[in-house]
Parts: sequence; structure tokens; C-alpha cells
Amino acid sequence: MTLDHSPATIAGPGRQRTGGGTPQDPMPAAWADYLAAARQLDGVRRGAATAASEQARAVQAAREELAGVRTRLAPQQARLRELGVPPISLVPTPPELTEATRSMAGGPAAVLSALRDAQRWAHGGDDTLAARGLSRVAHWPSRPRNLLVYGPLGLLVPLFLVVVYALAGTGAVTAGALVVGLPAPAVAFGVGWLAVGRFFPTRPGGAVDRTPRFGALVCLLPAVVATAGIVLTMLAA
Repeated sequence: MTLDHSPATIAGPGRQRTGGGTPQDPMPAAWADYLAAARQLDGVRRGAATAASEQARAVQAAREELAGVRTRLAPQQARLRELGVPPISLVPTPPELTEATRSMAGGPAAVLSALRDAQRWAHGGDDTLAARGLSRVAHWPSRPRNLLVYGPLGLLVPLFLVVVYALAGTGAVTAGALVVGLPAPAVAFGVGWLAVGRFFPTRPGGAVDRTPRFGALVCLLPAVVATAGIVLTMLAA
């Protein structure tokens, strides 16, 4: 009986080589998978943060828009009550509430859109109430519209002077009327300035375009022409 002392037998069972090459290390593949998952998670986190931020901004904008709508509707409601509109007509009906709820079911963005629509409708209501029966004239350009107020007031003094001159001639009465009529254009302009704000009011928070320079010219020019004509006629006589 002989013993085989070959190298394969001496190596023993501790380490045996099988096949050719080295086994593949799993660490690089696992690290790549980890990085991919981390990037995907970070993208999801960023998307969620962005969506939450946009939703918060939409909620804040909706709250501000709601406050503006309420501020605008309060004086409208009071004005309609003054005009004799029944209070029950100023309250939304159940079908209107249902439709409004359905239109705002999409979240803060849908609510904000609905409130902006309500804001536009409220602006239209302001324009209608501000007209006070003069809806067509109220939407004219400011100068032609204000001319309807300044014009008649500016003609009062010249007509008065012409009538006095026609009746009294070139005497002391006409001279006294000319003196009395000197501040009349300023008075006419002041009355017209107030009347424009009364007849053509704007929406709350807005400024009435009274065209003061145009109004002063309209009130002053006829009086100057009439006064100059009467004075020249008196001097010639």
C-alpha cells in the first residue's frame, strides 16, 4: 500500500479551488442600488415638499381672496337693502351652494379659482351699483361724462350776465352784476366737482376721475367770454 503525496492531496480540505477565475464581489452592485434608491427617495421628498409649498401658497392666496370678496360684498349687501331688495334674495339658495361646493372640490387651487371668479362678479356688481341709474353715462370717458355736469354750471353765469345786460343795458346794474359774477366760475367749479363724485361714484377704494383742469376750463371760459363781450360793449357805448 502506497501513499500519494501529490500537492492536491497535501492541500487537504481547508481550501479547495474549483473552476477557473475569482468569485464576483457583490458590494459595488449593492452600493449602486443603494445610491439609485437614495436618489429616487430624494426626488420623491423634493416633489412632496414642492407640492406642500404650492398648496400652502394656494391656501394663503385663497384666504386673502376670500377676505377681499367679503369686504366687497358687505357694502353691496347694505346698498341693496337700502334699495329695497328683500334679505332672502341676498342669501344663496341650496342649489347654488351645491354648485359652489362642487366647483371647489378640487382643493385649494379650485377654491382660489372660484374666489377669483367671485371677485370679478363683485367688480361687476360695484359698477352696476355705482351707476345709480346712469349706467350708460357712467361708463363714458371721463371728460365727456363730466362735461354733462361742468357744462351747465359753467353756462349759468354767462346766461345770467347776458340777461342782466339785455334788461338793464350799460348801467350800474350790469356793472354790479359783472362784479358779483367774478367769483361765480370758482363756485360753479366747486359745485361741479362735488356733483361729479355724487353722480359718478366709483367702486370702494377707488378714486373718482373729476378731471379738475378740464372742469375749471369749462366753468371759466364761458364766463370770461361773456364778461369780456359785455365790458367791450359797455366801453363802446
